[in-house]
Amino acid sequence: MKPESKLWQLIKKKTPKIQWTRLESWSSFGTPDLLGYNDNCGFFMCEMKVARGPKIVFSPHQKLFHMTRPKRNFIIVQDASLGHVKLYESSSIHGLLVDHRETPSLAIDDWQHIERLLLAAHSDA
Repeated sequence: MKPESKLWQLIKKKTPKIQWTRLESWSSFGTPDLLGYNDNCGFFMCEMKVARGPKIVFSPHQKLFHMTRPKRNFIIVQDASLGHVKLYESSSIHGLLVDHRETPSLAIDDWQHIERLLLAAHSDA
């Protein structure tokens, strides 16, 4: 199983209050991997990335998506060497392109907190 597929399975398991849909990125370049939904907060999107070094690799379309849609969109990064999972806002993409280890995250390795943060993203925010 590919590392990103393993991350997808982990996200589904650890965030049971969220209804997830995995999107096919070939149909719309740059669209994040996951569409999340909860009755209390509505829809939001998450990009999944597995880091194999300090820089996270994004396609030009992914960069544009996150730079132009910073609200209610997130990036979940798993460090391939350490296994840590971090949640970032889309607006953190500039730092992730340089060094994810130095970019402040919203949460690290705390799935209850990650789920709360995703669910706290109100549509009027």
